[in-house]
Amino acid sequence: MRASLLQVDVNDTESVDSRRTRVAALVREQAGADLVVLPELWTTGAFAYKEFGTEAEPLVGPTYEVMAKAASDAGVWLHAGSIPERAASDSGSAAGEGPLYNTSLVFSPSGELAAAYRKIHRFGFDKGEAVLMGAGSELVTVRLPETTLGIATCYDLRFPELFRGLVDAGAETFVLAAGWPERRRSHWTLLAQARAVENQAYVLACGTAGTHAGVPQAGHSIVVDPWGEVLAEAGSGEEVLTVEFDPARVASTREQFPALKDRLLGLDTPRRQPGGPGVSPGR
Repeated sequence: MRASLLQVDVNDTESVDSRRTRVAALVREQAGADLVVLPELWTTGAFAYKEFGTEAEPLVGPTYEVMAKAASDAGVWLHAGSIPERAASDSGSAAGEGPLYNTSLVFSPSGELAAAYRKIHRFGFDKGEAVLMGAGSELVTVRLPETTLGIATCYDLRFPELFRGLVDAGAETFVLAAGWPERRRSHWTLLAQARAVENQAYVLACGTAGTHAGVPQAGHSIVVDPWGEVLAEAGSGEEVLTVEFDPARVASTREQFPALKDRLLGLDTPRRQPGGPGVSPGR
């Protein structure tokens, strides 16, 4: 497969409409690739919290329409990054007051919506995204002719149980859109390699470049193979990172080194109460 990760420069001087147009052109330039990936919240900036409400759009909104057309024009599978989605209002809510979600969109080469993923783990602790946006609840995979994608977003990278769940759902290639800050770039690389090694899967992680809302972005989009080897890594500025990889290596790696078959613990594993048999309180 040939994949192109579009490490978009997101800054405060370019309008959202201008960036949509520019990024759509970048997608069209990737004709011939099998998969194109965009970053998280590239329309607004992942740290531009004040813009989430004003720039939020319905699932089928301006970004959806532009990206669907770009995917179709280029004839590629397109992970169109994520948008601040304004969901439909509850019956008791005022018009335009439905909940917000950080929602990723995946389009087929014909421009059809193949999947939408609402980010499960929201960043910010007691502020920002964590309080402004709702949490998704469903794991999402997308079956391509060559591989099955598992979809995750930025902060999700810190939660290995999500990726285990995607593996159980058949994922072989993790695709992650992010707006990762420069000050924690070492974590970005470490965690991308860890998720690849422990799940014996490819990781395609696409971040933003630039500075938005005063937060410098890490860039350094990365592609990691099932053994944890870095196949390609971008620099810090806007860049198209293109890599060819063999999806069959996932199955061969899992066969040659069948560590996943030795899993004993999972979400359904019974848990002992503190002080029960086999537990030593105070240690």
